[in-house]
Amino acid sequence: MKTSIIINNYNYQDYVIEAIDSAIHQTIPADEIIVIDDCSSDRSAEILKTKSAQVHLILKDKNEGQLSAFQAGFDASTGDIIFFLDADDLYINAYLETALTFYKDHPDCDFLFTSAELFGNEERIAACYDRTRDLGFSKISTLYRRTWIGHRTSTVSMKRRVLERIFPIPYLEDWRIRADDCLCYGASIANAHKYYLHQPLVKYRVHGNNGHYGKSKTRSQDYLQQYDQAIDRLFRFWIAKFNEVENLDQFADREFQSIPHPTQQEFDTFFSIIRCAHVSKLRKAIVLVSIYLYFLRHRQ
Repeated sequence: MKTSIIINNYNYQDYVIEAIDSAIHQTIPADEIIVIDDCSSDRSAEILKTKSAQVHLILKDKNEGQLSAFQAGFDASTGDIIFFLDADDLYINAYLETALTFYKDHPDCDFLFTSAELFGNEERIAACYDRTRDLGFSKISTLYRRTWIGHRTSTVSMKRRVLERIFPIPYLEDWRIRADDCLCYGASIANAHKYYLHQPLVKYRVHGNNGHYGKSKTRSQDYLQQYDQAIDRLFRFWIAKFNEVENLDQFADREFQSIPHPTQQEFDTFFSIIRCAHVSKLRKAIVLVSIYLYFLRHRQ
């Protein structure tokens, strides 16, 4: 499997070379490393040119945000599996080797995310679950309950065919930051089979100027409303693009049963979707009993 690493940078002159070096010095080398500078106003472009012999460097002439950088990197890539890395984060040396082994051992995996080790101004392990998990499919839970299954940008990789369905997205202004939401939501709606690997294979730098992390206290009601509107636009775009049928909720039981060992929270989400589904009362009762019995037999 050919691998591509996409590194997006904007005004991270102090960190980007370290990020690139962490991608270069993998125990199994990537087939290509693509670095996109989103028209930084600091010395990033000058510094990045010193690495031009080792990476495919794209210097944008207009600042358009993180999603724009993702798409420019993907357009330039040729890999079967695409790895993402923010310019202020780091890969541990065995990240690619571990991830590729996982993909080979789980050929049905379309989208993989890992734990992360926070360092800098905050030090802890950021884990999504307490073990490695097969998360099955999540199109219906995402469309009906906005279930967000994934992690920080630098922990995410996915197969090319999934990104070919997600991209291009026209709403660049909506996603100047938080474009990992496009990856995580999009992969679910594109019906990717997701897995979580419970190993901190990525180092996430907390430095006080992170684009999104740590800024929750400053989010105004206006910001939250704009974010909801951006999500609505994004979902409508994909529903039209994928030609999704109405009343997908009637198939929620099948999606729930794609999760080998569901959690209580996952059961509650699907139970709620089915309770509100546009099906007959008899059909609804049968399906609710079915997912309850499945949960009792297989719950985590």
